[in-house]
Order: sequence, then structure tokens, then C-alpha cells
Amino acid sequence: MPESRDRESNRLSARMGRYAKVGTNMGGLAAKVAGAKLFGRELDNAKNAAELAAALGGLKGPLMKVAQLLSTIPDALPPEYTTELAQLQASAPPMGWAFVKRRMRAELGPDWQGRFAEFGREPAAAASLGQVHRATAHDGRVLACKLQYPDMASAVEADLKQLQMLFSLHRRMSPAIDTREIAKEISARVREELDYVREAAHIAMYREILSDSEEVRVPSVVEELSTGRLLTMGWLTGKPLLDYKEHSQEERNLLARTMFHAWWHPFSHFGVIHGDPHLGNYTVFEQDGAPAGMNLLDYGCIRIFPESFVHGVVELYRGLLEEDNDRIVSAYERWGFSNLKKEVIEVLNIWARFIYGPLLSDRVRSIADGVSAAEYGRKEAFRVHSALKELGPVTVPQEFVFMDRAAIGLGGVFLHLKAELNFFRLFNEQIDGFDAEQVSRRQSAALKAAGLADAPHAA
Repeated sequence: MPESRDRESNRLSARMGRYAKVGTNMGGLAAKVAGAKLFGRELDNAKNAAELAAALGGLKGPLMKVAQLLSTIPDALPPEYTTELAQLQASAPPMGWAFVKRRMRAELGPDWQGRFAEFGREPAAAASLGQVHRATAHDGRVLACKLQYPDMASAVEADLKQLQMLFSLHRRMSPAIDTREIAKEISARVREELDYVREAAHIAMYREILSDSEEVRVPSVVEELSTGRLLTMGWLTGKPLLDYKEHSQEERNLLARTMFHAWWHPFSHFGVIHGDPHLGNYTVFEQDGAPAGMNLLDYGCIRIFPESFVHGVVELYRGLLEEDNDRIVSAYERWGFSNLKKEVIEVLNIWARFIYGPLLSDRVRSIADGVSAAEYGRKEAFRVHSALKELGPVTVPQEFVFMDRAAIGLGGVFLHLKAELNFFRLFNEQIDGFDAEQVSRRQSAALKAAGLADAPHAA
């Protein structure tokens, strides 16, 4: 036991040392920015970004998840920074068995092992905030136990301070986008991911929303074996999505259609999205040796929108489809954009036409012809950045952040699958008969059923 404590102490000291290194790096970068502005010099963003990424890479925690998210938002950070940060891995070193036993004892009490028939010593999966262990219940059910790493609340707060410093530095570089609202949104959602009681409620909500779908599976929650830092669910057997990249076009299209429904149906009918469409958050289940549908595995990053935002998404689509400029402007205003000049609208439309492009033509097509998943959205983001640079900072509404992130992530999945679908018809099936008031009523009922009626971002 003393040896285990020494290892924990060493790990904590190492983490504190890495945070200090990042702080020093940030301070040095801040001095460079200030000096460049004072003497009218150009910053070497590529060099500074590489130095910063090298320091951040040692943290391996929540900030990595944030950094990868930022790489999809046009001009949230300079492109040199997002290129470097997007390469970082959002994973932490797994907890050893002695550590796991102490964490499980803290969550379920000293007799925690007696509450399982079996409990795997090695993690089956690891993430930025915790790790998953496979276990077996006394009634034979196979379980997934998601156990949060220790002291993650303090780690998240420390990482969010570094994020604020990154944004603060960027604001000194005459950015095209004012990042204050982006920072608020990311901070709120990352803090929510620490609360496994909330995640269990998100799962309950998605089980209700997708209850009629045979192609989408949502895990069950074992409440008596769950706490605020431990989430025990039924194990969903499946294979990685990328295992199907070389399967037939028909099978790949089936998976893409299922993914489209699993994402757009909750949004268009309930105002809810899965905000992190990462390849690791989905597996494929089979029937008779063929892919039959998708398992949705992670519910920490769920975004609940006011009905006005959902209405704006539908109105912007219809405005672009009908080339109705008044409708387009009204949609941006519903989203929360303000003081929209004609030139700014034209730039926002570059991004809107990219996101909505596959939904605007009634034909079978890929999500983006001749583009790799890694490059999806990069060219358009650069065009938006360059154009807005001339017009001054634009404030991006909070709600836009995860909608944008999710749309890019979803498109990336379709590119990996090389799907060829009529996205126009798929989308119009989801918004047929759209009624914003109905969305509000359905959302309220789903939130209440899941125990989330007081969700702060559902207003």
C-alpha cells in the first residue's frame, strides 16, 4: 500500500510539473504577443504552436479533448494552433489495479467486489476523464463500469484556466471571431461531463427518444451500481466502425443512414444532440453475420437546445434552399447573431452552404467529393477566417459551438464510411411537418422523464 501511495504521489507531482510547464510556456507566449504588438512585428505562429502543443501534449487530460474540439471551429484559434492541437491524443494513463480498487471502494463501499460476479482488472477502454472496466452481474448480465479518474474536477478547472489563457492570447492577435461565448459553452459542457448522474439521465432520455428505432441501441443504466463518479451500464457488444470501411456500399450506406437518424432525429424532434460524434463513441452490432445497426456508447457531451435554435436551423436550411435572404438573416438572428452587416452575412453563408450543402441537392452523393475525413471543413474554415479578418470580430453564440462541432464530426464519419446517400431526402424526412412548439413539448416531456427538467441549458 505505501508503494501504491508513492506512485500516486509521484503521478500528482508529475501532473503539477506539467501544469507548471504549460503555465511557463503560456507566459512566454503572452510576452511574445505583447512584444510583437508593441514593436509591430509578425508572430511566428507555427513555431509558437509547436512549442505549445509539445507542452500541452504531456497533460493528456480534459484539455486535449477541448483542443481537438477547437480544431473544428473556424478561427477559434489560429490555424497553425489547431493543426498542432488536433494531433494530440485525448487519453490519460490508465489507473492500475490498486488504484482502481481504492476508487471503487470510495464509490460503492468496502464490499464493492461482492456486488459483482466478476470485475475485470484491466480497463477495456480509456478516455480523457475515466476508464471502462468490463464486469459481470450476479444474474449473468455483462456490464460496462465507467470509473472516473481521481481529482478530475480540479484537473478540469486547471485545464479550463489554460483554455482561457489560449483564448485571451488569441484575442490579442486581432482575431476574426470573438471567443468569449465559445469559452463559456465549452467550459459548461466539460464540467457537465464530470457528473455521471447527469450522464445517466442523458442515457434515459436517449432510450426514450430512440425507443422506436431497431437500428440504434442505447445502453441501460444499473442505478444501484452507479454514483456521481461511477456509471454502470449494460454492455453493448459491437465492432469498431472502421472495421466496415471495406464492406459493400450497401452495408456502409446502412450504417451511415443509421448514424444520420441517430443524430438528426433527436435534434429535429427534441432539440437534443450528441455533441461528440467521435469514431470511438460508436460500435456496430451484427445479425446473421452482417451489420444491422449502431451502438451509441457515450452520453457525457449532450447538448440541449431551446426550440428557437432548432427553428433557426430549419429556417436557415429552407432559406438556403429557396435563396430567400430575409429567411436566412432571420435564422441567424434566431441563433443569437446580432448586428449582422451584409458582408458578415455573406461570410456566414460560406460556412452555412458548406454544412448544409449535401442536404440541398436531391441526388445520391457523398458528403464531400474528393475530400478526406481529416481535411473535411478545413478549406471552408480558412475562407471564413480570411473573410472575417477584414470585417472585425464576430461573436459566435454559445449554442453554435457544439452544433458546428457535431456537424463536422458527423460528416467525418460519413467520409470514413465512403457513404453515398440522398442526404436531401434523409433530412427532409426528419423536418417534414416541423413544428417548433411540438419540439418544445416533446423536449419538456423527455427531460422530465429523465429527471432533467431543471437542465440549465434547456431554457
